[in-house]
Amino acid sequence: MFGHKSRSDDPRPRSAVSHGVGVAGLIGLACWVLIARQYGMDGPYSALAACFACALPMVIWSLLMDKVHLRPSTGIDWKNPKPLKETFDTSLVKLAGLWATWGLIATIYSVGRWYWTGQYQFSMEMMEAAAPWLFLLSIPYVLFMDRFAIDPRDGAWHFGQLLTGRKGEFEREQIYHHLRAWAVKGFFLAFMLSIVPGGFGELVRLDLAEISGNPVAIAGWLITAMFVVDVQFATVGYLLTMKPLDAHIRTANPYLAGWVAALMCYPPFILMGDNGPLNYHVNTADWAYWFDGRSTILWIWGAILVVLTAVYAWATVAFGLRFSNLTHRGILTHGPYSWTKHPAYVAKNAYWWLASMPFLVTSGSIADLVRNTALMAVVSGVYYWRAKTEEKHLLSDPAYKDYAEWMDRNAPVPRLLNRVKRRIGWWTPAPGRKPDIQPAE
Repeated sequence: MFGHKSRSDDPRPRSAVSHGVGVAGLIGLACWVLIARQYGMDGPYSALAACFACALPMVIWSLLMDKVHLRPSTGIDWKNPKPLKETFDTSLVKLAGLWATWGLIATIYSVGRWYWTGQYQFSMEMMEAAAPWLFLLSIPYVLFMDRFAIDPRDGAWHFGQLLTGRKGEFEREQIYHHLRAWAVKGFFLAFMLSIVPGGFGELVRLDLAEISGNPVAIAGWLITAMFVVDVQFATVGYLLTMKPLDAHIRTANPYLAGWVAALMCYPPFILMGDNGPLNYHVNTADWAYWFDGRSTILWIWGAILVVLTAVYAWATVAFGLRFSNLTHRGILTHGPYSWTKHPAYVAKNAYWWLASMPFLVTSGSIADLVRNTALMAVVSGVYYWRAKTEEKHLLSDPAYKDYAEWMDRNAPVPRLLNRVKRRIGWWTPAPGRKPDIQPAE
């Protein structure tokens, strides 16, 4: 017989984000949705206001309750400001690097034709409106923060050094990190802003009386609501990559495989779209079609899909202010991240399998059935690949290594997978790692 070691003897590593941050953001977002529904504010600017309503409580909680601005990981020493004359030249070089980076991103936006069509047009309008204000506000912000920074010579400064022609006085790796971090923010922020208005507008306009008693409609409404939560929190995460909030990017994934795996899941590179090579929807219908007329199954199946979407949204809420693809912004160990290292990917893929049901086709074609099922399996494989490339990146931080080892010993999903792997001879504990099961004494 085997017994599992008590969690009290093996405490979970501390999470970089507290539960309270996400709860505060949820309350703020819910309040704004109720206000918007009351007054019929379903437009794109109301959706952006929802981001503010979500972000503000999280910022307040983070500063007042968690005191994130005092953490050593911020690289800020609030008690020992440097004289402005000592940091002024550094700040000027940093501003040059920062403005050049923004100019590079603006150039890419201008060249990319997809940024000026469809839903991306809203993103570009917001970027154009914000650009002058960001330019002006960056000056006092950088001048002020450099006085408190323990080492103000960050990636923007090194990039500025390169641009100003000071050979030998910059580090290329710092520049690469800076450009990777801003590439992540520039690419994904434009995408997130483009999808903020859609789901929010649907949620505000929805007439609850029309869906009463309809399991498919109720499930659809709840799923939409949770996708709105996911989008709002993710957008806030890309907007607030700031050191005073300890939400800055520590490192951006340096591996090409990680970028390829991630970018193929988003436009304009998405491979799973209607015209993509991994489109698994040909001659398919969703779950409601296949279970039409079977009320009990519709309620059960809809509930399962709602739960999966809730886990997916919770995985984003757990980030608080820090959600971002391809980056390390602190290690999460709480909430769904105490069950599995990749709760969003697990929930998302399970949802797709159960919602789209690619193994059933309306054409009756065996070829369509095999093709759709195989392509859905490939899509799940892509997300497995993403997970592995993210782990490869994060394992450079000892905190993530400790978390991963704790998960192998305690979390239900990794323990189950490791037990299966052990049975078939695919997995053995790494040197020095404690086994996840121990003989009962």
